[in-house]
Amino acid sequence: MAHQSDLIAEDIYSYLKTQEEKDMLRFITCGSVDDGKSTLIGRLLWDSKLIFEDQLVALEVDSKRVGTQGDDIDYALLLDGLQAEREQGITIDVAYRFFSTDKRKFIVADTPGHEQYTRNMVTGASTADVAIILIDARKGVLTQTRRHSYLASLVGIRKVLVAINKMDLVDYSATTYEKICEEYESFAEQLDFESVTCVPISALKGDNIIAPSAHTHWYHGPSLMAYLETVKVEDAALTAPFRMPVQWVNRPDLDFRGFAGTVASGTIRPGDELTVTSSGQTSSVSRIVTMDGDLEEAVAGQAITLTLNDEIDVSRGDLLTDPLARPAHADQFVAHLVWMHEETLLPGRSYLLKAGATTVPAQITELKYKVNVNTLEHQAGKTLKLNEIGVCNISLGKALSFDPYKENRATGNFILIDRITNATVGAGMIDFALRRATNIHWQALDVDKRSRSLIKNQKASVLWFTGLSGAGKSTIANLVEKRLLALGKHTYLLDGDNVRHGLNKDLGFTDADRVENIRRVAETAKLFVEAGLIVLVSFISPFRSERGMAREILDEGEFFEVYVSTSLEVCENRDVKGLYKKARAGQLQNFTGIDSDYEVPENPEITVDAGVFSAEALADEIVQAILGDGYVDEFQEGTER
Repeated sequence: MAHQSDLIAEDIYSYLKTQEEKDMLRFITCGSVDDGKSTLIGRLLWDSKLIFEDQLVALEVDSKRVGTQGDDIDYALLLDGLQAEREQGITIDVAYRFFSTDKRKFIVADTPGHEQYTRNMVTGASTADVAIILIDARKGVLTQTRRHSYLASLVGIRKVLVAINKMDLVDYSATTYEKICEEYESFAEQLDFESVTCVPISALKGDNIIAPSAHTHWYHGPSLMAYLETVKVEDAALTAPFRMPVQWVNRPDLDFRGFAGTVASGTIRPGDELTVTSSGQTSSVSRIVTMDGDLEEAVAGQAITLTLNDEIDVSRGDLLTDPLARPAHADQFVAHLVWMHEETLLPGRSYLLKAGATTVPAQITELKYKVNVNTLEHQAGKTLKLNEIGVCNISLGKALSFDPYKENRATGNFILIDRITNATVGAGMIDFALRRATNIHWQALDVDKRSRSLIKNQKASVLWFTGLSGAGKSTIANLVEKRLLALGKHTYLLDGDNVRHGLNKDLGFTDADRVENIRRVAETAKLFVEAGLIVLVSFISPFRSERGMAREILDEGEFFEVYVSTSLEVCENRDVKGLYKKARAGQLQNFTGIDSDYEVPENPEITVDAGVFSAEALADEIVQAILGDGYVDEFQEGTER
């Protein structure tokens, strides 16, 4: 190390105990490009003397080779570790660094200033207690300053230090400093900050970083380090009601059954009452088990195993809570959503929502508005693009236990996952449950799907025909229905064009509208299956995700995908409706196969090619494949021609 405490050599155990007893502050630096975030943190690391000797040597070499300060040390290089960052002189990824002083331990996150890396900034801010907002004294409050301040407020940061940097380049002007402070504080009144502290600094020269600077004799507030060492940050997780998501049910033998997880908030002791929010069952704590022995008390942040005094049903993903302060338990809620993927958000599409140890299917049922993070204005919109933020209604496949994010960050956050790629596409903060959803329940009916199917002597199911426009879907589906009808089967054909004359006449052909189109059709097909019918669905249905959703909302064996794999060349040569011609001429936008993608089915039950075989022959083949013994679900192996 460049500098070591004398206590290390004298009494290493005392040194380690001292370090352990220090409290930890997590903070984030953010602001616009070139405001000096990386330089500031590099300076803090340098001046705290917690840098290894080899890092010092490497820093001196790199400063001369790729630095921006001539022969002087470029402190930003301690943070900008990526090749692209050093070449461009910018921060791209989130860089985390640990350092400590005699009073406190710190973890700092250096986040990107560029707008296209907003998602990275949100990631870094999600665990921070304090935000340092840097402002270039020459430029003042910029759009990105407002953006990052809003995001810091959104993820729950309540204390902000505004570091007005590069004061050396404005001759340490008190007037400039005061003007920027007034402008920022006026903007911050719209946000949920508890306190805003302004400090004039020069990260490069070290003014007001560790000690007060003689260049700013007119400033009488704390230095940046003094603020970080003394700012009081209440750990809301310690005072919040008890919450522990169950990550694992531990059954090593017949005599032990424990529920393992990390305490998200509150405290727990043997004898305390607990409730499983999903079922409402209550018990009391028998033991708090850890690798180091039983505890008399566990607090937020500790990984523990709880044993209970009663045999109640608890599974992975359940939330154990204080029975006197229960969280919400609902299948719909309103949330702020940060979109983090290049592919846009499509309301109606089925995603996976992961909250704690629970993963459930979810849909954005309504995008209420988008937030212009530069002006804080609410804007109308139907979808979200990369780095955009919106407020939306979310519907879940099953009820979830949660708290509003402002009350409990640990149990009020979630991520959205793409069902096909498993990529994280969004991060959300729950605002409140849609209480009206709790008034809606499934009504028990005496006549069910099985009864309706038996009276028709058939297996209710869906035959889902998919393929390009002009592939022959409707023609083949029509012939299949005629053959089924001749065999005495009760059917209904949902055709793409026909449905758009009524049920879906309000929808266009954007990706978002296509998703909603298929969602409505899938739900309609499900109702017809409940009626005991064999439903033939003939839609382009270009996206695998929506076809997968249609399959999943039905029972096992009720969905039979028929891929009409006629080539684009054949479809375009047919062009019965003249649509391809218009699309090629630019007169028809978002046309599948031309300027909108078609995602080929990966595992269809049947694949046929209407460009090679006649529609009549293919209809016969499909009927033979699906009607063995009268049960569709007995034919798992699809045929292909």
